[in-house]
Amino acid sequence: MAFYKRAVYIINPSFQITFSLIVCSFIIISSVIYPIILIDFLNEIGSRYPEIAANMKLAQSDLILYMGMIQIFVIILVFIIFIFFTHRIAGPMHKLKMHLSKIRQGEPITPLTFRSGDHFHDVAEEVTLFLETLTYNQENDFMYLDEISTYIENLTPVVPDDKKPVLSEISRRLIEIKSRYKNSP
Repeated sequence: MAFYKRAVYIINPSFQITFSLIVCSFIIISSVIYPIILIDFLNEIGSRYPEIAANMKLAQSDLILYMGMIQIFVIILVFIIFIFFTHRIAGPMHKLKMHLSKIRQGEPITPLTFRSGDHFHDVAEEVTLFLETLTYNQENDFMYLDEISTYIENLTPVVPDDKKPVLSEISRRLIEIKSRYKNSP
């Protein structure tokens, strides 16, 4: 397998960005709970020890600001990490889609491979086995079609003239079926 590296990390924006935003939303929602608990805790300490209550209010606002900045940094970091993580999913699916599209357009059937760090290597192996099976079945079908063509050619001299157009039509259709596939034997 040749080494290659994708330079574009957002292959499927709707999937990657949506997935990353959902994960970040869970982090934002869960991170709102911690400052509420901390503020409640600091207020409780301030009510039990009135002599440090003024200092606690200053520390509380600084702590909330500091936690907010850390949380913004963490959310941005998680978003970027999940873009890279989803790239390992969206990339192989994009490559699979392109591979199948090329085959549909008539290019030769080749094995499908993903990068070593990508997910779904088992899918690539299964697609490759599936395409090999299709190719094998197609080759067997073409061999049978050749046999049928030979039978029809051998029947042509002994068939009455009024039935020869039917044999000609069958022969024409067999040739048409075989010509649909560029990789036919």
